[in-house]
Amino acid sequence: MKFTPELLDRWRILPRMILGMYGLSFYQTTQWFMALPDPSNAQSGFVSVMVGAGAGFFGIYVNGKQTNTPIKPSEPAICK
Repeated sequence: MKFTPELLDRWRILPRMILGMYGLSFYQTTQWFMALPDPSNAQSGFVSVMVGAGAGFFGIYVNGKQTNTPIKPSEPAICK
């Protein structure tokens, strides 16, 4: 199977990578915040922004339009 831009677009690799990296970032932010002995308002605001960003990313991912580009079978590569 040949990786073409159309195939990568259909699999939606970039949005899935962004959501995965957001999940990791959210987890680390949560662990950091829970370990604070006395969180300040600024630190609470930072966590709130992280949660809001996740809602935005997820909304864009879910409401994104999927392309209906047909995937053409690639020709076998001939080694010379």
